[in-house]
Amino acid sequence: MPTEAFQWNWAPSLWLGLTAFTGLYLFAITRGRGRFEGARPVPPAQIVWFLAGVVILFLALISPLDALSDGYLFSAHMWQHFMLAFLAPPCLLLGTPDWLLRPLLRQPAVAWVLRLLTAPLFAFAAFNIFFAVWHVPALYEATLHNEGVHIFEHLLFISTGVLNWWPVFGPLPELRRLSDPGRIFYLFLEVIPTSVMGAFVTFPAAPLYPTYANAPRVLNLSPMEDQQFAGLIMWIPAAGVYLLALSLVFMEWFRREQSADRAGQAPLKGA
Repeated sequence: MPTEAFQWNWAPSLWLGLTAFTGLYLFAITRGRGRFEGARPVPPAQIVWFLAGVVILFLALISPLDALSDGYLFSAHMWQHFMLAFLAPPCLLLGTPDWLLRPLLRQPAVAWVLRLLTAPLFAFAAFNIFFAVWHVPALYEATLHNEGVHIFEHLLFISTGVLNWWPVFGPLPELRRLSDPGRIFYLFLEVIPTSVMGAFVTFPAAPLYPTYANAPRVLNLSPMEDQQFAGLIMWIPAAGVYLLALSLVFMEWFRREQSADRAGQAPLKGA
């Protein structure tokens, strides 16, 4: 069993980048908060969401999962993509206070671009099309043999993942244009592309990616078993995250409607 398959990736660009990203966030919400108009203390739970997103990025890019993904297990690579595109982005959005991003809207050109990028139809299409295209065998193999292409792919997954989750958890009300029923329908539709992609990977009669078909076996999985497992990861956990988010949005909507009903039924003072 090759030991390099389980090495950590301590590339300075990764751990320094994540450290700087986290440090800037913590500075902005504490000592730097006074520089932002309308800034308020950030609840501890919101900070935990953001830090959870950073931990997910750390595990996906620096832990041995990265080495396993690059040349040994397709299923490990699917776990990595799942963490980068489906788990980290909503955590980062839930952990970002609205006042931290609102200065971006003061520039008309930037505000126009953000409104375009976060429009539900554009966000949905951009993420799902890019995610599917990068799994075409020729492009996928290119990412495994060219580090620059691989980095670009990961950055695209994270950035379009943020766009994809914005209509549901975007922190700026000015850029969230879906009602609660709309958010539920949006999340329901998200399950369809992941199911199609999962079927595409799970059911072929032969391995799709030569790198993994010819890789040394580090686990007791044949190339086809590894590919089928990867397809199931894309199919079940990805759909599960959307359905979990759908349930949370529904419960939040239900509680809000109940509170509104109780407020409307409360007797007037002095009655």
